[in-house]
Amino acid sequence: MEIQYKQKPWGREIWFAQNKNYAGKILEVKKGHRLSLQYHERKIETMYLHSGKIKMIFGKDVNTLEEKVLQAGQKFEIIPPTIHRVEALENSEIFEVSTPELDDIVKLEDDYGRSGKGNNFSNDNQLHKQNFS
Repeated sequence: MEIQYKQKPWGREIWFAQNKNYAGKILEVKKGHRLSLQYHERKIETMYLHSGKIKMIFGKDVNTLEEKVLQAGQKFEIIPPTIHRVEALENSEIFEVSTPELDDIVKLEDDYGRSGKGNNFSNDNQLHKQNFS
């Protein structure tokens, strides 16, 4: 696959792997921004914080969510149907690997008006592709 750059309201994604077995991307999240409050029905994600500092908000119920601050070098695994959100306390770079169910997302709350089920790519900017083969 070609490397894909995808602008997001909170920063950008850099997709480096996507096939029938797994997906891999880098999330660049700007300080003070946060991703959707969301959960997955099947998709499993592991996030490694390469740089920066984030707050992970997570739990089984929206009324009992926990918070954990992660520093560079720490990881966090998300097993369905864990509700979760990333908030950048500093400019942060997160490496994410997951199972391949890319449309398996239910957005419960979103700072940028993207709540709902599935990935609505029409609300995001076009992919910018660059082949590094």
